[in-house]
Amino acid sequence: MADLPLAKIVYRSVAATGRATFERWLKDVDNVAPAEPRFSVLVGAPASRVGSPQGLALKEAYALARRHAPALVLGAIAIAERHTRRGDEHERMLSKAASGCCFFVTQAVYDAGSSKSLLSDYARAARARGLNPMPVVLTFSPCGSPRTLALLKWLGIAVPRWLENELLDARDTLDTSVRLAEEIAEDVLAFAHARHIPVGINVESVSIRKEEIDAATALFIALRERIRRAKPTT
Repeated sequence: MADLPLAKIVYRSVAATGRATFERWLKDVDNVAPAEPRFSVLVGAPASRVGSPQGLALKEAYALARRHAPALVLGAIAIAERHTRRGDEHERMLSKAASGCCFFVTQAVYDAGSSKSLLSDYARAARARGLNPMPVVLTFSPCGSPRTLALLKWLGIAVPRWLENELLDARDTLDTSVRLAEEIAEDVLAFAHARHIPVGINVESVSIRKEEIDAATALFIALRERIRRAKPTT
């Protein structure tokens, strides 16, 4: 993607990466002097593999990044579903911010309530420590079929029962999904902006079907306009 004149966020798993390989990548990144900042989200092992001897722990990877590629802008994943289960995702976010992360990207948002709870807890905890919350990029993803819905749930994305029923009973699943995503986004964005929590949007398709990819593009355009209108004027 080097020839594409846009800022890019590169996701890199460190769970199966050795230290030497990761350091070489960081040095390659640092040796390039682009006109724009370079962004990367480092991803660790899933909970089931924590403690595995292979690869790097996230904290070690963050420390290596600060040492070998200090200009690299680091981001991290924030998972509202994990916050619902454990109640400590905001503490993970604070720890990652202390390790050098400057922004967070969520999983696809289908449950407005869990996302608002995470944003609220994170902002309150940050400000209690005299810190400003880092930007949180909210992810939205259209769903065009029961198969895509099953994939979203397999990925660990929480889909409320009522919303699942709406999608399964809809005449046009994809159109209904986009409409609901816009409603959920407006709810969460308004909540965040009213509390001065910096948020952005990311739209992606988990499906390779052209209809769902096209819907993701249309959803992004619609949400971009909503986030512009939702920004506070002062």
